[in-house]
Amino acid sequence: MKTIYHDILKKYWGYDDFRPLQLDIVESIATGKDTLALLPTGGGKSICFQVPALAMEGICIVISPLIALMKDQVDNLRKRKIKAGAIFSGMSNNDIERTISNCLFDKDYKFLYISPERLKTEKFLINLQKMKVSFFAIDEAHCISQWGYDFRPPYLQIAEVRKFFPKAPILALTATATPEVVSDIQKRLLFKKENVFQKSFKRDNLSYMIVKEENKMGRMLRVMKHYPGTGIVYVRNRRKTKEIAEYLQQSGISADYYNAGLDSNLRDEKQKRWMDGEIRVIVSTNAFGMGIDKPDVRFVIHLDIPDSLEAYFQEAGRGGRDLKPSVAIMFYDDADIRELKKNFALSFPEIETIRRLYNEICNFYQIGIGSGENKIFYFQMEEIAKKTKLNYVELHHCLEFLSKIGVLTISESMKKQSVIKFLKSGDELDFFYNKNVDLEDFTKTILRSYGGVFSNYVKISEEDLAKRNGCSVDKVVDTLKMLHKWGVLAYHERDEKPYIIFLQNRINESYLYFSDEVYKQRKNVAAKRLEAVLNFVNNTETCRSVALLSYFGETKSSRCGGCDVCIKMNKSILRKKEFDDIMEAIRSLKSQNCDMKQIEMIEILSKNFTEKNVISVMRTMIDRDELQFPD
Repeated sequence: MKTIYHDILKKYWGYDDFRPLQLDIVESIATGKDTLALLPTGGGKSICFQVPALAMEGICIVISPLIALMKDQVDNLRKRKIKAGAIFSGMSNNDIERTISNCLFDKDYKFLYISPERLKTEKFLINLQKMKVSFFAIDEAHCISQWGYDFRPPYLQIAEVRKFFPKAPILALTATATPEVVSDIQKRLLFKKENVFQKSFKRDNLSYMIVKEENKMGRMLRVMKHYPGTGIVYVRNRRKTKEIAEYLQQSGISADYYNAGLDSNLRDEKQKRWMDGEIRVIVSTNAFGMGIDKPDVRFVIHLDIPDSLEAYFQEAGRGGRDLKPSVAIMFYDDADIRELKKNFALSFPEIETIRRLYNEICNFYQIGIGSGENKIFYFQMEEIAKKTKLNYVELHHCLEFLSKIGVLTISESMKKQSVIKFLKSGDELDFFYNKNVDLEDFTKTILRSYGGVFSNYVKISEEDLAKRNGCSVDKVVDTLKMLHKWGVLAYHERDEKPYIIFLQNRINESYLYFSDEVYKQRKNVAAKRLEAVLNFVNNTETCRSVALLSYFGETKSSRCGGCDVCIKMNKSILRKKEFDDIMEAIRSLKSQNCDMKQIEMIEILSKNFTEKNVISVMRTMIDRDELQFPD
């Protein structure tokens, strides 16, 4: 039966019907029920909150941890003529206020995307309470669970806003969750009643392969030659992304690399080229993939072992979203196992080490006892690592713990766009043109493209100016720097540096509170995840799909028939069948002619079976005294 939700789906997305479970989830949240939706990667989670939001009065507040995902979804909604906004770090106060005003006063605004950290901002909370909220959609909801592989403390703030909106239900969405996490999500979001919709995580078109391999690079090339089409290669660190992409290019494969250390515009450009099919293979850290819906990925290769089965399942699941056959292959060796165990040990630094780091960071940024709240500085990773004598992995995990107890946080860049302001005008500018004719067109292009540049700093796009001037982005940057040096304009280039934000005044490090119980609990949870990964990698008897599904609570699935374990099992079954057939044939010949010579028996049977297999079965029967060699 067609519903209003079908009409919305058809009008804005062009689909006639929903995928399995989508309509059930839509109707559940639309009727005011707290709802947890578990849909595998590529299962269409966004439709589950976007459709009901368009059918309901008010605005849907979407909470997401990823800025790139927010931007992508807002852009997609706007292309469909649906009004949506987002607030994230790096936006100017004017942009934030304009977005809030739109959500408060324009009833056609249906979506506001925010990060969980925004809920800790008093000013935003005051404005939020003035909005008519239809419901809250929580993306990547596993982040709220202490048992989850990607626990993020700011997510705990979400449940506190429910007191302001007692009638607004919550829709929690995630692609991966164990039974423990499913229960914990509902508990921490204060669900009025347990209500879970879970689609089977089984992917019939995706074959999982785990291969122990010393020559990973050579084997990777053979895979790419065997499986035509687009692919992703995942590695653990940024340096390897570039090295492996260059190796693939030298081997004649169209490839590029992607990691979080690259300029955001460069990341967007690389991602677009891969999405558009200009690049066949993208080599990346786990920074790549969230929210990317490319249907025709034929292979996903892991050259390192992921930290958790949740991460592996999500990354592998980016293959075959068009439901056509795809393969997920992980290559590993003994060194990878050792590295995984070493990283686990480093991920839980001693509490005294964390306290020492806190003290060193405060000293480095000259934060005195009793001061520092809301202070923001460039985060100088190399300098701090050198001063504390911690390696980057240990430093990263120490900072994670300091973030979890709420004393500081590391934020991505706050200045995503460059700004300019003209310092010369009128006669001064004309005089400059007379002396520098070659720069007049460039300068006037800026003036035609951006208003208010004589009175205020204005955001600009170097890429846009490059297109308008028919030159490279590097040329635009160099010219702007030259104009800045000559005093024609002030140019402040965008940066991609992370920031450290002190969330509270500095205290004596000995007073930093760490709960032994929480510390041990987190370590135990991480140890179980590590054990699950190692068991999965070392397993040679259970179908890979069955093993993964069992981890996520699906205990009654059938074997896939296509993974490395199943292929080996299939060969064993075929061998057993042939063994039984040969034995039966020998017994039949024996019953027909008891005096038949062994050599004649082999010749007869070899017409239907290989001579090698016939001899092997005959030896077995001789060992069992069912057959004798002739004298």
